[in-house]
Amino acid sequence: MTARVVRKPAAASTAPLTARAAAKRLREFADDERAEFVKGYFKTGPGEYGEGDRFIGVAVPDLRRVAREFRALPLAQTLTLLRSETHEDRGLALVILADGYAKQDAAGCTAIYRAYLANTAHINNWDLVDCSAAQVVGVHLAGGNHAPLDKLAKSRSIWERRIAIIATLGWVKRGEVAPSLRLAAALRDDPEDLIHKAVGWTLREVGMKDRAALDDFLERHVSRMPRTMLRYAIEKMTPAERRAWMDRPRAAK
Repeated sequence: MTARVVRKPAAASTAPLTARAAAKRLREFADDERAEFVKGYFKTGPGEYGEGDRFIGVAVPDLRRVAREFRALPLAQTLTLLRSETHEDRGLALVILADGYAKQDAAGCTAIYRAYLANTAHINNWDLVDCSAAQVVGVHLAGGNHAPLDKLAKSRSIWERRIAIIATLGWVKRGEVAPSLRLAAALRDDPEDLIHKAVGWTLREVGMKDRAALDDFLERHVSRMPRTMLRYAIEKMTPAERRAWMDRPRAAK
């Protein structure tokens, strides 16, 4: 077997702050072998949720390194990057937006939030949602009007529905679980497994903050919850508790 060559980290970029420069820098960390692997991991085959997506094989630590170097990328240039056909370009743009949101004034935050929701067509895989929805949408709507999440939860787009539930994770960590539970109920019957996983993950986090709230939710919904959703929700419970919930009678369809 041929030994794998370990690439030495490239020097920090001094390129101009443009989408083109950011994309060029990102490609210094590209790996064809990794790209082939992640194409399968992110389901890019015919009929799969990531059908046709393009990868260049950049590892997350390298992507975040480039995001730090281009953290001052102007919003317009970041959106150009977000509209790229290459998955890692879009991921880079979303990390820049997510990390940069907290450093903006009120006007800057609103601009990022609006731009994010105007470009959800490009936030089109679970990793892209999960690295940005809570940091942008969730933070922006915290303590305010949650109606935009209700609209997203009713969207025909699986990714907008996932944005809705993932956006609430930051609130759960602060002990505010009611919005997550309301959206979990609204998404309970969603047909997509990726939504079942996201809702179950969120419910698991709810249980870590407020076990009584999770138990109450399960009592009301367990008979109709998809099994994947339920398994994720009870993941942190004891083996006996998990068995008890999984053995609950299922409602007839």
